[in-house]
Formats: sequence, structure tokens, C-alpha cells
Amino acid sequence: MTSEITLFVNPTAGRGRGARAARPAASALRDAGFSVRTVLGDDPQGALARARAAVEEGTGALIAVGGDGMANLALQAVVGTGTPFGLVAAGTGNDFARALGMPLREPAAAGRMIADALKCGRVRDIDLGRVGDRWFGAVLASGFDSRVNDRGNRMRLPLGRFKYDLAMVAELAAFEPLPYRITLDGGEVREVEATLVAVGNGPSYGGGMRICPGADLTDGLFDITVVGECSRATLLRVFPRVYRGTHVGHPAITVLRAASVELVAERVTGYADGEPVGPLPLTARCVPGALRVVGP
Repeated sequence: MTSEITLFVNPTAGRGRGARAARPAASALRDAGFSVRTVLGDDPQGALARARAAVEEGTGALIAVGGDGMANLALQAVVGTGTPFGLVAAGTGNDFARALGMPLREPAAAGRMIADALKCGRVRDIDLGRVGDRWFGAVLASGFDSRVNDRGNRMRLPLGRFKYDLAMVAELAAFEPLPYRITLDGGEVREVEATLVAVGNGPSYGGGMRICPGADLTDGLFDITVVGECSRATLLRVFPRVYRGTHVGHPAITVLRAASVELVAERVTGYADGEPVGPLPLTARCVPGALRVVGP
């Protein structure tokens, strides 16, 4: 393995935490004897092209510095190449970092962990989800939660996560369950009224909401959480349990498992790792061992 590694940095992640996190992470890697090259990610397409070029040139690892959006962008550059992927969590949600067991908002500790893993050859292969030509590491969301994302993305103020809290309140006032058709592994078809359907390669989204608490990055299957038709009062009562993952015991919630799932519903956008992937219908496939990761 070459001693040169690449930091893929979003300087605006977490309202500037990305830029601040890059420095201690880079210092920890250099202290361990690595040569560090930095690729900035202000413009997604240009940054992705530079990250892909670094991978093609033989970088020893591609280390994303930022939140789930930056991690997702880095996946598109490194998946299937065998180049190790690392993550220094410096965003708002950091759900993929949670799934990987990386430190959250501790860039020096993350840098030291990655350096130690690279030196010891501590790498592992994990599954990723794929929708068309887009890859995701954590969760594909649709329904109520994706409409909250839609509304939040349209809002200029307030900044940060509070914007999405306000968007959730606004959507809750107007939301009605939607008719879904869910096809598992190209065979079994379920037609349900659902508040939301979340396809989990990893367990959490939204900054620690364990919507698919049993999801395993190495089992070759998605955990698919279907929140059925329920009242607003029930949704408000059950919602806090998502952070502990205990919501799946509620009778309105069903958990399915499959290697592929097609979701069909009208006027719903799918979001993978918090990034829009397009309107339903969408088909997601779990690809075993798609990504080589370095870390704990």
C-alpha cells in the first residue's frame, strides 16, 4: 500500500466543521508517517472527478471528511475499486460513521484510528445499497421523512437541524398515509397504506434515529421498516422511540428483510444517505462486500 492517502474534504460540512476537522485528522495521519493529499469538495461533480482521479492514480486510501453527504459522494468514487475508504465524521447527521463505529466529531481520534488500521491492515468489506447507478451506505428513506427533507431543503431559514424540525411539524399537520406497492426480491408483493418506508443497509438516519435498528452492514440483506397507517397522535407518541430503536415493537410497524426491494408510490422522492435520488418507483439492491473500509 502506498503511503500517500487522500483526504476528501467538504469545508462547509456542519457549518464549517469539515474544514476545521481536516487539520487535526491530517496531522494525526502525518504523525503516523503518511503523506496526505487533500481534495476539496465545494462543487460535487468537480470534487467527485478529482476523487476518482486520486483513486485511479493509486492512492492508498480515500478518507472522507464531512457528513453523510460527503461520505455518500466519496462512495461513488471508491466503490468496487478495492481502495480502502475511511471516514472522519464532521457533519450534522454522521449516520454512516455511526454504522462504521467511527468517532463522531473527534477528528484527531478518527485520524489516529484510520492510521493505525492502515498500518495494521485492519480493513473489512461491507455491503452497500445501490439504486440505479447511485450507491448508499446507510438508509434509503421515502414517505413522511422524505417529504420532511423536501420541505427542509426548500427552507432558507433557520440554519442547521432546527430547519428540519420545523419542516417535520409542518408536514405532520398535512400528512396522510400513502398507498405503497413493495416488491421483495422480485417476487413477494405487498400493497399497504404506509406513513413511511425506510430501506436500511445501516441502522440509522437523521442524526441517530435508529429507524432500522437490526440492519447489519455485512449480512447481504436490507432491513426494511414499514410504518403503516397511523394517526398523528400515534406517530408523535412512537417517534421518540426511534432514537432507541424500540419503535419496531409497535403494531403499526413491520420489519421486512430482502436483498432487493422495489418501492412504488406517487409523489414521493427517495433520499439515500440524506441525498435525493429521484422519485419513486425505485429499486434498491444490497450488494455484498461492495466497499472496503478501514477503521475499528
